[in-house]
This record gives sequence, C-alpha cells and structure tokens, in this order.
Amino acid sequence: MHETPEELKRLQSLLDASLSRSTSHLRSIVAERTLTAEQLTQVLTGMCTIALSTVTAKGEPRISGADGHFLHGMWHFGTSRDAAKARHLAARPAASVAHMRGEDLGVFTHGTVEILNPLDGEPAPDWPELLAYFKDFYGADAFDWETEVVYYRLRPHWMTVYAPDFAKLTAS
Repeated sequence: MHETPEELKRLQSLLDASLSRSTSHLRSIVAERTLTAEQLTQVLTGMCTIALSTVTAKGEPRISGADGHFLHGMWHFGTSRDAAKARHLAARPAASVAHMRGEDLGVFTHGTVEILNPLDGEPAPDWPELLAYFKDFYGADAFDWETEVVYYRLRPHWMTVYAPDFAKLTAS
C-alpha cells in the first residue's frame, strides 16, 4: 500500500461521490458489492493488467492493454513513446481504465491523464519516486527510461468498484 491517510480519504470521497452520481441501474449492482478505499488499495497491488480506452482524432474509440500500477489512489501506466495510444493521449488526454478479475472484481475509472516524464519538459515532481518504483518492478535496465517509454497518471474524476467478496480477493 502506497497511500497516505490523506490519499485514502481523497480516494474514498471519489468512490462515494462517483457512486452517488451513478445511474440507479449501476447503483443497484454495485452499492452492496463494493470496496472501501483502504480495501481497494489492499487488492490493487503490484502490476494489474488494465484495459485503457482512448479516442482517435476522428473520435473513434480505441482500447488496448497496459500494465497498470495503482499508486497513491490513482492508476499509473506506461507505453512506448511512439505507440498509437501515446499519440491519442497527447492530443486528447481524457481516458478510461478498466481492471477486471473474472466476476470477482471490476474497477472502472474515467479521468484525464498527465504525462509524468515528458521528453521535452519538466517531469512531474514525484517522477523520481515513481521511476524508482518502476525500475525496481521491471528492472533498471528494462528500458531506456529517458527516451523509450512514457508514463502517465490517470487523474480520476469518476471511479467505481464491483467486488462481491473482499475475503475472496485477499485469500492467499
């Protein structure tokens, strides 16, 4: 768990607000089958495969997979700087992420991405800490970290979680 008490509080507020503004249909499915912010951060550890949704210049939706890392209450992910999704996100930073584990867990997030390590600009203030985490996870020599990969943080404005059995998700 990488979240501070303040980050957990902010994540819980987001989860509560998102569910309260959702449709009655979604609330009927999720309301009694969700997780708290603290529970969510216990479940989303390490690398989680995410489905990342972006939009082309013609307004056509595109979905692709990425390694997602849930850190500080937000999704972080990377890709090659010349990937189509990198071009889409550079021009249109609105994105959605879904992480699902069968019928046991669904985490659905909408928000706006920020580039953590721009090629021609100042990195995010917390990039050194995040870079250390990613290098530890993937290996320091896995990529040319300066030029080959671009990393993003999805700043969520809506997030909901479907999880009917927290104990099942945390059982070893």
